[in-house]
Amino acid sequence: MSLRKITTTLVGAAAAVGIMAGAASAETTFKFAFQGTLKSLDPYSLNETFTLGTLGNVYEGLTRRGPDLQILPALAESWEVVEPTRWRFKLRQGVKFHNGNDFTADDVVFSAERVRSEGSDLKSRIQPDVVFEKVDDHTVDVILASPNPILHYEWDTWAIIDKEWAEANDSVRVTSASDEVATTISLEANGTGPFKITSHEGGVSTTFAANTDWWDHGNKKHNVDTVEFSTIASDATRVAALLSGEMDLVYPIPVQDIKRVNDNDATVAMTGPELRTIFLGMDQMRDELLYSNIKGKNPFKDVRVRQAFYHAIDIEAIKSKVMRDLSTPSAIMISPFMFDNADQFSRLEYNPDGAKALLAEAGYADGFEVGMDCPNDRYVNDEAICQAIVAMLARVGVTVNLNAQPKAQYFAKVLASGGFDTSFYLLGWTPGSFDSWNVLTNLHGCRDEKGEGGLFNLGGYCNEAVDKLSADVLVENDPAKRLQLITDAYKMTTEEVAHIPLHQQGLAWGVSSSIDLAQRADNQLMLYYVNKN
Repeated sequence: MSLRKITTTLVGAAAAVGIMAGAASAETTFKFAFQGTLKSLDPYSLNETFTLGTLGNVYEGLTRRGPDLQILPALAESWEVVEPTRWRFKLRQGVKFHNGNDFTADDVVFSAERVRSEGSDLKSRIQPDVVFEKVDDHTVDVILASPNPILHYEWDTWAIIDKEWAEANDSVRVTSASDEVATTISLEANGTGPFKITSHEGGVSTTFAANTDWWDHGNKKHNVDTVEFSTIASDATRVAALLSGEMDLVYPIPVQDIKRVNDNDATVAMTGPELRTIFLGMDQMRDELLYSNIKGKNPFKDVRVRQAFYHAIDIEAIKSKVMRDLSTPSAIMISPFMFDNADQFSRLEYNPDGAKALLAEAGYADGFEVGMDCPNDRYVNDEAICQAIVAMLARVGVTVNLNAQPKAQYFAKVLASGGFDTSFYLLGWTPGSFDSWNVLTNLHGCRDEKGEGGLFNLGGYCNEAVDKLSADVLVENDPAKRLQLITDAYKMTTEEVAHIPLHQQGLAWGVSSSIDLAQRADNQLMLYYVNKN
């Protein structure tokens, strides 16, 4: 299935709302609120959709994606494969960073090294053995160890950093998600993008101003001059701010409030499918769980326990009662819109009695206790989903001690340096490349005790055969062969219950009727498509 076919299917909502280009009016201000926070401004701190999307209005990659998610030129105006293992990128000339510095090849080479350095949460954007070579000030060659047909698929969210500014402002080091020491780049932003950050109170609010010196300003599709972002964690408060006119956009809106928003003459609910898969993960690496009453062994190392947890989950109840039908149950760790053989897979059935039998067979007839980490402001109804799962597992004898936290604390904990600090968790994932290689590498790739390997494989699942298939997927150019390799890998991961997929959540944004914008299926809000009438 082509990317255009995928995105045309998924982004119908954007077409319905429309994208308007209009003459800018004086001091047009757009106000929006999200349930979670924007903490660090370092674009390599956190591989998380809201952070990447928001900072993607300030920083830019060599590529960008349009409203229907097609890959477009950005800081690179063109590229070509000059040899099977050598790509050449022609950089856009005349581009300046917000502080006035010129954008050159030196910035690209520097950023390629920085994004793969210690503390970066975006290391998978570029393979470790890839070499960036400056040809001249506006040409960069990328030398690969082997062919890679999707080299640039994730580069819209790999922000290019100003080398000169970073070195002068003690910002060469990446500020990680768990880092408690702020650096200049975590507090200030200096990108090339269409908006500048004029003020930032981490975790509270951020103000943006349109960058009239943006290289693409002559073709701009927005008319807003100032953007004010606020974190509003409470669903009720967020919806009230929209209905009162205090906010032009709030998201997500609770599914139970969609009708209320639509019934209000001044607002509309924008809904549509999202690419993100919500899933459960389990620590399968440690010999003893960090948070459990079982000592001396790890129940999750036994596939029967993982199967039991899967059988205990009533996904249809979650869909109808928690998600109000704004979700699509999933059998694999990727949206079927991005994988043509998705129909070959099916979920393990809801079977509490079967779950109890599996637990007894594994030696846990009386069940056991385990801690569960869950964000409460990151995904649609995330804490409510976790609470439902706690109740479902209780029915089969498993006591789950739920630790639901705001995403800043959640990610700092589960991504803690020195080893992921979790035993059982809920997470969501949208593959930045819209391709299965991203899922197999980031969520299933074997990792060591230091966390090297699958960057978001928090549970430490490891199958060297899957890693081999993933490596083959990366270099295979034949679409049919590549699809079969991916299918073989998913067969292994699903049989072993590497994770427990739940569903693809739906998008639900509340928007003022005076606003035109693009609701992209990756749930990124790009301010350069926002118009206020």
